[in-house]
Amino acid sequence: MSDMVAYGGIKLFAGSGNPELAQRIAAYLNIPLSSWDIIQFPNENLFVKLHGSVRGQDVFIIQSHSRPIHQNIMEMLIAIDCVKRDSAGRVTAVIPYMAYAQSDKKDQPRVPISARLLADMIEIAGADRWITIDLHAEQIQGFYKIPGDSLTAFHILTDYFNAKQLDGVVVTPDLGFAKRGRNFAATLDLPLAFVEKRRAGNETGREALSLIGTVENKDVIIVDDLVDTAGSMGEAVQLVKSRGARDVYITFTHPVLSDPATERLRALPVKEIVTTDTLPISPEKKLPNMTILTVAPLLGEVIIRSHEGRSVGELFNE
Repeated sequence: MSDMVAYGGIKLFAGSGNPELAQRIAAYLNIPLSSWDIIQFPNENLFVKLHGSVRGQDVFIIQSHSRPIHQNIMEMLIAIDCVKRDSAGRVTAVIPYMAYAQSDKKDQPRVPISARLLADMIEIAGADRWITIDLHAEQIQGFYKIPGDSLTAFHILTDYFNAKQLDGVVVTPDLGFAKRGRNFAATLDLPLAFVEKRRAGNETGREALSLIGTVENKDVIIVDDLVDTAGSMGEAVQLVKSRGARDVYITFTHPVLSDPATERLRALPVKEIVTTDTLPISPEKKLPNMTILTVAPLLGEVIIRSHEGRSVGELFNE
């Protein structure tokens, strides 16, 4: 006798944070998105109303923390509360890009740990599980008492670059990404180099860049988890070009792209920018040399495995 599914059918709901990705996930699963009303009143209060019952169902709320970030976070929390109060069997918050992931520790006096606060709010709203991709700080998993799946777009990006068969070097734009950069390089069977930042002399605020490794006459893939204003990425590109790099590619999971990121990226001597659709990219921010890979099959597969009680680790041979 096969294992019984503990809940009713899958119900998918798309928040306002990335409806296009939600539609791709629904298409992958061949399950239509369930309908609801999300209304913003004149006083900016939000209201969510379901068009049908979710009693006993396995509900997945797909909400990336895109701009406006705080509105989309609040919308997610209200939506979780809404389906919980309609007696959903289980509620999973699917958050392709999670905000505040860089606020994961108290590294100076008198500051918050906002990532922990967000985790608490998601739990208190009524989520039973969470799913996200490429957390900036993996220790955030420990902020949750409820189970979750911290996924990575690593395999999507490495498969894309494997097909190019580059004679190159993988570079990380800072030492903080060194471990994940090493795994990226190992998968592509390429050497690894690091950009190191250090204070220049005693001048406060001045930093000098150095490159640990060799990139001369090699194609370079600069890899990071996200690009916000593109300052560090731009510095890394200019540094490897000054050291004799041939074609430069940059790749990252989350296209946060806060101003002036688009103009900085446009001006860089880069052959290709490879990212994913964890966040929507507006038409004016889509550059001619930008390739956007979808994470929909990854999230869709994890949703179905979660629903059926099957291992997610098997997807990554773990």
